[in-house]
Amino acid sequence: MREWYEKPRPNLFLVSLELLFRQVVRARRWAYRHGLKRVRHFPVPVVVVGNLTVGGTGKTPLVIWLAQYLKENGFKPGIVSRGYGVSTGSRPLRVSKESDAYAVGDEPLLIARRTGCPVFVFAKRAKAASALVENVDCDIILSDDGLQHYALGRDLEIAVVDGARRFGNGYCLPAGPLREPVERLSSVDLRVYSGEAPVGEYVMVLEGDMAVNLRDESVRVPLTSFSGSVFCAIAGIGHPKRFFKHLSDFGLKFECREFPDHYRYQADDFEFVGDRAVVMTEKDAVKCRAFATPNFWYVPVEARLPMEFGATLLTLLKAKRNGSKTT
Repeated sequence: MREWYEKPRPNLFLVSLELLFRQVVRARRWAYRHGLKRVRHFPVPVVVVGNLTVGGTGKTPLVIWLAQYLKENGFKPGIVSRGYGVSTGSRPLRVSKESDAYAVGDEPLLIARRTGCPVFVFAKRAKAASALVENVDCDIILSDDGLQHYALGRDLEIAVVDGARRFGNGYCLPAGPLREPVERLSSVDLRVYSGEAPVGEYVMVLEGDMAVNLRDESVRVPLTSFSGSVFCAIAGIGHPKRFFKHLSDFGLKFECREFPDHYRYQADDFEFVGDRAVVMTEKDAVKCRAFATPNFWYVPVEARLPMEFGATLLTLLKAKRNGSKTT
């Protein structure tokens, strides 16, 4: 993955595979647009939050922000997600705040804990959405990821872009990080850039200056309280360096360890820590509670977006008809 962002030109073999990948993507989307593949529509608006690239861009913080914003404006949102790496059997599974992260997925559990909204997970998001509207009282559906899951009809599409890494070398898989060509951005309703944004685009800033203790979440301390001592920072997310930079911005010194995205932590992964404090992302924390010791901390972050973004979102929701964005 690193080569996608550090090397401008992939080798010719990967480029030839990329051309085939583009053709498959184009044919698949054409099939959904022309009715050869079934699109499931719903009696409530569906908002899909996704991205074009492989890896983390900040979708989960944005989904949390959207759920909270919509609740503040009188909506009753429900959320669907793939639940990366989990098997729910033949039926969608409802996520509760007490769910096992390895049974429902780390991101869905984090979203359920932070929003208090009903969350359903299933490999086929359209079925998860069906379970949502059949079992809970919701008047709008948010899909965590799923921009390329065209079986799920949608009224609005929001694409999240990593403001620093953007689109890497600009190639599609496997030569680059793109799931779809960059031109796909022109068809979405809203574009949100995480951290940095071109002129005229919406920028999302992730803020978090406190650390929360995993063993006792009533204990919160400023991140600056870790200054003066070398602690351990871990991240098993799509873009770990973003978290490490966040800590560095507070002038902190630490040993960092990167783990694969959605990594399944075990207690012995932390033997290197010793008596030092270990600081992690909230996404990592939902998988470490069972064996956390008093020196385990996580950093919750809040998304901040311009007021104009929320106003535009509400305007679009009023103007759109169900299913009009399924293209």
